[in-house]
Amino acid sequence: MILESDSSSEPSSVIRWFLAVSVRLLPLIGGFATAATAQTHRPIPFRMDPRAPAAARRLELVTLFDSVYRRNRRVWVYAPNGYDPRATAPYPLVVAFDGAEYRDTMPLPLILDTLLATGKAPAFVAVLVDNSEGSTRIQDLGNATKIVEFLGRQVIPYVRARWHVTTDAKRVIVTGSSAGGLAAAFVAFRRPDLFGNVLSQSGAFWRGAEASDGPPYEWLTAQITQNPKRDVRFFLDVGEVEDHATLGGSGPNFRDANRRFRDVLTAKGYEVAYAEIPGGQHGPAYWMTRLPVGIVALTSHWR
Repeated sequence: MILESDSSSEPSSVIRWFLAVSVRLLPLIGGFATAATAQTHRPIPFRMDPRAPAAARRLELVTLFDSVYRRNRRVWVYAPNGYDPRATAPYPLVVAFDGAEYRDTMPLPLILDTLLATGKAPAFVAVLVDNSEGSTRIQDLGNATKIVEFLGRQVIPYVRARWHVTTDAKRVIVTGSSAGGLAAAFVAFRRPDLFGNVLSQSGAFWRGAEASDGPPYEWLTAQITQNPKRDVRFFLDVGEVEDHATLGGSGPNFRDANRRFRDVLTAKGYEVAYAEIPGGQHGPAYWMTRLPVGIVALTSHWR
């Protein structure tokens, strides 16, 4: 195991900007609903200084040997401002896929700092899991059993042993975008004892089992239908513009696969908040502005 640290000077002007943007966005949050809902949202274009997430309080880089996939893997652990290892109540936890993206392009540490500073969400510990790129990434995030094993056998025990975090799944959020959004739902379906809240953005619910690009498509949707309801809550969003077939035209419609996933969750009795973002496309500029909205929605009943 290799321990490293990220550090840089805090770009205060960037943080002030992000605080202002977040405060403007949070009134857009709607209540949780078991039925499908639509929310109006206008994405805000921006350029984020890549130093900001590292400067947003404590972010520790750990390189673990992943004994499931048999490779070294980077994991970043964020602790909030004022973190107290002896606090009476353990900290809630966020687990995010595509860790480097959630460190930089969609700066989850800065988002969590902002929500805490504005009193919109509690202080979290967060784990940002690196999933590499290309086919390696899909082997992690495409309804893959191995990623469930890695999280359950290594990541969660590691974090619990070293940080004062909750063991209550109802106070844990797992999040991701695109294939990461699919993986968030999949790991919660497989381990509801670890992950009680899913925040999925543009989830690739069209995919088959075990990283397959072939049929049967929408495998996880079928699994939700065929299996007993888990104790998991869902916050889902997808872009209005993601109304297109996958696999160059031969696969399911991306947006409609999200709709069908929502529908089976609702029919099964899950608690679901769902939004199609007007003008929303498949990209971080849209996901980032919705990420704090989802965190606040999922945590609103905790306090």
